Amino acid sequence: MSVAVAVTGATGQMGRAVLDAASARKDVSVAFAVNRDPADEESVGEVSVEPAREFDRLVAERDPDVIVDFTGPASSQNYVAVAAEAGVASVVGTTGFDDEGEAALRELAEYAPVLKASNFGRGVQALLSAVESAVADLPGYDVEVTETHHNRKRDAPSGTAKTILERIEETREAQSASDPSGEGTEPRTQRVHGREGEAPREAGDIGVHARRAGTITGEHEVLLAGNHEEVRLTHRAEDRGVFAEGALDAAVWLAEREPGWYDFADVVEGDA
Repeated sequence: MSVAVAVTGATGQMGRAVLDAASARKDVSVAFAVNRDPADEESVGEVSVEPAREFDRLVAERDPDVIVDFTGPASSQNYVAVAAEAGVASVVGTTGFDDEGEAALRELAEYAPVLKASNFGRGVQALLSAVESAVADLPGYDVEVTETHHNRKRDAPSGTAKTILERIEETREAQSASDPSGEGTEPRTQRVHGREGEAPREAGDIGVHARRAGTITGEHEVLLAGNHEEVRLTHRAEDRGVFAEGALDAAVWLAEREPGWYDFADVVEGDA
């Protein structure tokens, strides 16, 4: 039995990728697809794209199991609110939420399952594990995080870069907590976004760099340097289909879950 998904932002780059991926899968069917301002009789493949203003009606009439959303923070929050009210699960790949916006999504997760992830690449989950291990094994090493995306991406740093930074900070905090003397650990962490003029590195700084160019799908690199050596951990996505497939994997996994807040790591670990 296939999981019926509703796709928002259907004519965007990720929306199209999700619809293309869904068309090739037997475990997923498309209940409907919407976009904010679709052209008359616009379609993606064999799926007709309908106006986003009809989303409430379509959810009620087509009864999707899960919505898959890659839009913007404001529209995403509205879509998830409508879905949650109808008891429909949501997979959210939208990034750029502020703290208030994410808190609102977490509240909606009390009524229907919500899975939000900054990246649906399985390789990124492996990268996060590797970063955590490397930071733990190399206390005191300098850390720099660099991400590169296409020139149309709006938020910076990327959601994935923020997730990487959070993992680094959590690992360093755990090190400090387990070593009250502070020996061999950083006394603090501080994100430093780019550098200009006189900007010497301070102990505990984490350099953050965002690049936007061309049609680059996505690249994230973590550099650890110290003791006359360096370690570089890199993930490079060559096609948006990687994220689309991951989002659909998440939709299939989420369809039968209880209301709550989930992450893509739950999907990957559940499949292991």
